Amino acid sequence: MDIELGIRDVARTVTFSTEQSADEVGQVIAAAVANDRTIDLVDDKGRHIIVPAGSLGYAIVGSETKHAVGFGAL
Repeated sequence: MDIELGIRDVARTVTFSTEQSADEVGQVIAAAVANDRTIDLVDDKGRHIIVPAGSLGYAIVGSETKHAVGFGAL
């Protein structure tokens, strides 16, 4: 799953991939924003991305990346 987080007053976005589902990511972000806590997500390399919910400008939760396997028939 590809994730893009926009941080207030920061020009660059935080972009990463995670093994978590779109529903899980959405629930983590919604709970953090509702309770004014930190957003804590884990990328596909096991690193934690921690962002204060009050600093979040936007979040784009993309679709899962589909990788082509094998050779296509013509």
